[in-house]
Amino acid sequence: MGSQKKPAARGPSGAARSTRPAGRGRKIRYAVIGQGYIAQGAVLPAFAHAKKNTELAALISDDPVKLKKLSKEYGVARVATYDDYDTLMASGEIDAVYIALPNHLHLDYTVRAARAGVHVLCEKPMAVTEAECRKMQRECKKHGVKLMIAYRLHLEKANLAAVELVKSGKLGEPRLFNSTFTMQVNDPDNIRLIEETGGGTLYDIGVYCINAARYLFRDEPTEVFAVTARNGEKRFAEVEEMSSAIMRFPGDRLASFTCSFGTAKASAYEIVGTQGALRVAPAYSYSEALKHTITVDGKSRERRFSRGDQFAPQLVYFADCILHDRTPEPSGDEGLIDVRIINALYRSAETRRVVKLSRMQKRERPTKKQQLSRPAVDKPKLVRATPPSGKP
Repeated sequence: MGSQKKPAARGPSGAARSTRPAGRGRKIRYAVIGQGYIAQGAVLPAFAHAKKNTELAALISDDPVKLKKLSKEYGVARVATYDDYDTLMASGEIDAVYIALPNHLHLDYTVRAARAGVHVLCEKPMAVTEAECRKMQRECKKHGVKLMIAYRLHLEKANLAAVELVKSGKLGEPRLFNSTFTMQVNDPDNIRLIEETGGGTLYDIGVYCINAARYLFRDEPTEVFAVTARNGEKRFAEVEEMSSAIMRFPGDRLASFTCSFGTAKASAYEIVGTQGALRVAPAYSYSEALKHTITVDGKSRERRFSRGDQFAPQLVYFADCILHDRTPEPSGDEGLIDVRIINALYRSAETRRVVKLSRMQKRERPTKKQQLSRPAVDKPKLVRATPPSGKP
């Protein structure tokens, strides 16, 4: 998510179309929807490392200054406003969209793309409610288009290496997961601080902690408990300053985490087994090198992973899924489960009670086969977009 003008939610228009074939030269033509911080800071630059099978074909925004400058910077001839979205989707010029809009708009823009036969790569969280996620899945399935949720760490080397280490048994039986993900969100207009747009710590950064616990334990939680806190500052009038959660997994394994919009930047997780422990810090960043600290029998060693572009692999991977008719992992199921857990955690915080979850089975999990690496991108110049801190 990023601070940007919020397009008005609209219903789909026009007749449904069947899924069109891939773009020229076996490349998938993407339209990037929303030109906020994450789009400008990471998604648009990533196309330079995804030329193998993708093309940045269109930019969508209601800000004419952004469209003019960004289209020139990235050599994109086709630009459109949100009012022109349905026309662009029906034009035959676009094969896939990357949705980088506020959370509450993911459903609407996914449905409208799907009904035009356009594949969808949607930023996480998938949506605001479980019902919205399920509708996104139904519409994509009905119209024969693929849906992928942008869990960039499912393709990233350090996190996939953590998965393989846990699976190897070198840490013994994994019993405990703990994580911290914090940052300062000072920009008062940032969508993370607005309830209407699906803001809040659990939706924005807690989702990383939830997802990491799930792919490391290779399982789904059975019950959750959460508390939220505010420090009285005006910026937290609509959403919580921080959240802490505990999730119980089958086998009486426990995962806990704390996420915050009001503390210094931190990003780490630790998984502890009966014979050893793994700490990944930083763990969730896309702009830093990541590091493992592995401790077994009292002896520790470090492994460093160089900084890379975590967004280009998503573009390449999803394009391959479209071109070769494969179901992407992470699919809509992955996004649905996380949103279901987030909703349960907010209910727990409100009622101050443990919330039980019905059992959900998930067949596909991230593996090292999905790993894709691309060189790090240079920091781009932003156009009317600011990071969550509010500082350029």
